Amino acid sequence: MAGDGPPLSRREALRLSAGLGAGFALGALPLLTGCAEGEGPALEMEAMDETPATPAGTVGTQAVITKAIPSSGEELPAIGIGTARRFNVGDSEAERAPLREVLRLLPELGGTVVDTAPSYGAAETVIGDLMAELGNRDRIFLATKVRQQDHDDALAEIERSFQRLRTDRFDLLKIHNLVGWDHKLPVLREMKAEGRIRYLGISTSSEGQYADLAAIMEEEDLDFIQVDYAIDNRSAEERILPLARDRGMGVFVNLPFGRGRVFEAFGDQPIPEWAQEFGIQSWAQFALMFVISHPAVTVGVPGTATPEYVRDNVGTLYGTLPDAATRQRMSDLVDAG
Repeated sequence: MAGDGPPLSRREALRLSAGLGAGFALGALPLLTGCAEGEGPALEMEAMDETPATPAGTVGTQAVITKAIPSSGEELPAIGIGTARRFNVGDSEAERAPLREVLRLLPELGGTVVDTAPSYGAAETVIGDLMAELGNRDRIFLATKVRQQDHDDALAEIERSFQRLRTDRFDLLKIHNLVGWDHKLPVLREMKAEGRIRYLGISTSSEGQYADLAAIMEEEDLDFIQVDYAIDNRSAEERILPLARDRGMGVFVNLPFGRGRVFEAFGDQPIPEWAQEFGIQSWAQFALMFVISHPAVTVGVPGTATPEYVRDNVGTLYGTLPDAATRQRMSDLVDAG
């Protein structure tokens, strides 16, 4: 376990644990062993009896872990990128160069999902500019949100998002933190019917909204929900994730590195051999693999702002989803740490 000193940064852990897991080849994916920057209840084992989705996508000759969107059957790579804070940068090449490389590498390495929001500062503008430079919009599953309360303000916000992201269609549009969900859902459904969005959903980043979210999920047909969920933040397992599965809703996961306790406790320790058997080669991959192996979860979107992190995070897609017993072992290890 880690000592009493300050928690390791992800970069420090990458340096300290470099060389672990030698011999594990990912083709174009360089091996990175480390942890992520800092950003409960027991598992319901009955719900875990079914085998999680089998890897279905491929990059070159290598399979990647994908999950089916319940409302359509479309397969999504189970790791994408989140853009809060990290993509809120200016116009300088120094600020944008690593983000351009992240967006270039994401589909090259097997991921597709980019999650953003108008409230993430300049993120939408930066993403739109960089996708236009790269010419890879058609390789990105683009998800954004709408938060404005007033109907007209919400419509204006959506139109600004189209302009900033330089696209005429969103793959997913979510109502941010449940704000005005009752009058926004009809608007989103109309946009979906018109073909301007492919999927619709609702997000929250507050456990205090879970009761309201559950009530909405029980009454409304949604393609996706989005919630916080991590190996050290498992409260969504109590009600929200089982309900999403029962109701046929996909799940985006915010903050899949949670409060970062796994990295603080284990960042300078080798990955257990039993975890390496599932292709897990870093503590970031350990945390992400736990998240995406939950049967209800469709995709995790860790905040990602550097090429080394996107390689490490997306490298999770080249492992094997652990079964229920191994998931319990993973959470027990973190709880004991």
